[in-house]
Amino acid sequence: MANPAKAPTAAIVDAAGLHGEVEADSVGVRRSQLRVRTLVTLRWMIIAGEVLLLLVVGLGLNYHAPYPLCFAVVGAAAWINLLTGVASPGQRIFADGEATAQLAVDVVQISALVFLTGGTANPFVLLLIAPVTLAAATLPAWPVATLGALAAAASVLLAFFAMPLPEAPGADSLIPQSYRIGAAIANMAGIALIAGYVRQAAEESARMALALDVTQAVLAREQRLSALGALAAAAAHELGTPLATISIVSKEMMREAPTPQVKEDAELLMAQAERCREILKRLSETPEKASDEVHERMSLRQLVHEVIEPHASVKDVRVEAIVTGASGVKAPDIWRFPEITHAMTSFVENAVDFANSEVLVSARFDAETVSIEVRDDGPGFAPEILAKLGEPYVTSRPGVEGGRTGHIGMGLGFFISKTLLERTGAVVTFQNGRPRGAVVSARWPRSRIEVGAG
Repeated sequence: MANPAKAPTAAIVDAAGLHGEVEADSVGVRRSQLRVRTLVTLRWMIIAGEVLLLLVVGLGLNYHAPYPLCFAVVGAAAWINLLTGVASPGQRIFADGEATAQLAVDVVQISALVFLTGGTANPFVLLLIAPVTLAAATLPAWPVATLGALAAAASVLLAFFAMPLPEAPGADSLIPQSYRIGAAIANMAGIALIAGYVRQAAEESARMALALDVTQAVLAREQRLSALGALAAAAAHELGTPLATISIVSKEMMREAPTPQVKEDAELLMAQAERCREILKRLSETPEKASDEVHERMSLRQLVHEVIEPHASVKDVRVEAIVTGASGVKAPDIWRFPEITHAMTSFVENAVDFANSEVLVSARFDAETVSIEVRDDGPGFAPEILAKLGEPYVTSRPGVEGGRTGHIGMGLGFFISKTLLERTGAVVTFQNGRPRGAVVSARWPRSRIEVGAG
């Protein structure tokens, strides 16, 4: 069974930035994401709907209305859309100002058509919501506010200024002004609410996309570092033979040297070859890096040691580890997942920052599962934060920026670590300990991480 974590990618992330905090307010729809193809396609859909409605009302229901003017407005919109589609490649993204102008044209076109067909007495005045909603999903805040204000102003004007509502022959209906005003207010409320909902969803989507990108970059870096260990071991093994040959030839040259200068050069060559062998020997001294096969696997005790080692010398905090298992159950050898090492190290780092005096890392195993728990004796997670941990840009616990380990917060770090662990099949939980402190735990089925399982 090959280790599924061994899929190095080309991305590399600066180590100093892995635990940095990304401010939530700086993430979102910062510039236009509206493509020409998207706008043109949606416009054709609206134009087709307008044409269909006019045909049904005029030919099917035989309502009276200024149809020549209505079709002229629709034709103008079709002509503008055709020019837009022809003038620009479909994949081009509109600039903010250009996108705002394009959607403002749509607001004006829909308003003109509604003006000709009854104003706010026409229920299809709600089409004014469409351009603002599209802006909320794809544009920065100021174009959304501009288009929302334009659509709201159009709703108010259409409540007082509009041609009569299309009616059947012989019918004479009277729409009170109070209804028109109420419809305008309802339309403005719909614009604000729907645009607000869509805007919030777009912001969350942008934040999640950025957080996932950072997660992928962290994983790529960890995979690269893991691959370098295997590469060093392979280099030490492969270079041993040619260096031995160089040493033998150097000895022969030194023994049969015709001049003192040649003998001196042979001695230097042999000394440098021996130095290279010493360097390669140090690269392969660590037992778990003696070969690719061994490098890819580790004991549970080795994993826990690697997790706590970077923080074992932190002043004022004792970092301890313990490995326990069910009676009669053999301790598992597990695959060396970079995701697990990075994530658990991050959790320990966070625990060290907030602990009063002690951090305990416990690894447990039984016949079915393997679990690792990080527990500290600090203040614990704030109640309002606990339910949100694991989401991007949520700060784990109150306190000053930075800490014993020197990093700032774990708002994005918790999300990254949780995501990495879940990729390996772990179930990650966050809770407060008793009587105090925070507890972060990850539990895997043995079949997901044990060497030789499955």
